[in-house]
Amino acid sequence: MGIRATVVVCLALVATALITTGCASAEGTSVTSTAERFLSAAGEGRGGQACLLLAPEAARSLDDCEKQIVSVGLRAGVVRGVDVWGDEARVWVDGDTLFLHRFPDGWRVRAAGCEPRPDQSHTGQPYECEVNT
Repeated sequence: MGIRATVVVCLALVATALITTGCASAEGTSVTSTAERFLSAAGEGRGGQACLLLAPEAARSLDDCEKQIVSVGLRAGVVRGVDVWGDEARVWVDGDTLFLHRFPDGWRVRAAGCEPRPDQSHTGQPYECEVNT
């Protein structure tokens, strides 16, 4: 392969990486926006709005979603990190971890108020969550 062909292949790989990063970044922005809106609504006592951002199973897991979601003590905070794996995502916020799932109408919160378990060997679940599907 000549120098010219090598340069073309390298440019194609860089372009592919940039496009992939751009898509991941766009997904991260959408996930972050959903998490921030959810935490803001729950923290400000707008239980109805917070419940609309929950995955259906998570909302059903609460006896009275609108009241219980505000009593959990969730608060908005600075987003410290976002991981997106296909239709699943994890968001780290000051003092909280949220898990989201992508539904046809957008991202919804599957679990919130999650803290890492120090010893998960007996449960196989690395987080304990206040709201969970």
